[in-house]
Amino acid sequence: MYTVYTWATPNGRKPLILLEELGLPYEVEPINLREHEQFTPAFLAISPNNKIPAIRDGALTLFESGAILTYLAEKHERFLAPSGPQRYRTLQWLYWQVAGLGPMLGQLGFFEKQDAAVAKEHFSAEAERLLNVLDRALAGNTFVAGDHFTIADIACYPWTQAAAGHLGLNLGGKPAVQRWLEQVGSRPAVERAMAWQPATP
Repeated sequence: MYTVYTWATPNGRKPLILLEELGLPYEVEPINLREHEQFTPAFLAISPNNKIPAIRDGALTLFESGAILTYLAEKHERFLAPSGPQRYRTLQWLYWQVAGLGPMLGQLGFFEKQDAAVAKEHFSAEAERLLNVLDRALAGNTFVAGDHFTIADIACYPWTQAAAGHLGLNLGGKPAVQRWLEQVGSRPAVERAMAWQPATP
């Protein structure tokens, strides 16, 4: 059984979505970011970058959501083609999400809570640009990397959903993104993973 070290954040939900899609048993070890549990020695032994999510599979521990998604997809031979162009189309969008969409929306979420108008304007503009990139990709594809649901969708969905939700970005001019959010969000595994919340003390 997998152990997922996570919290209720967009990055934290990515491995939950994939494990649900794969129908695999797992347990969640909540890492309370508000209580700074990501800095405890026990968690740092698993995730030296003090970031969630992380995962344990027997003796193997992994951190970084992109690495976790790739590992699980390859191990279970689903949601990532084993070779060929489709594999690399999926990986390019996975890397785009972990390098661009996620960090930019995360920064926007941070500065949203600050009174820093210039920073908010900067990150809002970059977030808007990245969401337009996503909309253009989805305008020609059913899913992010083509015709099939892959780990690229799993990586992008929680952050894009957050952009439309508590980050307050307007997706009105992005019909392909809106269609994709509804399509992915209606998958039972995604619904279950997105509904997960840490137990309140």
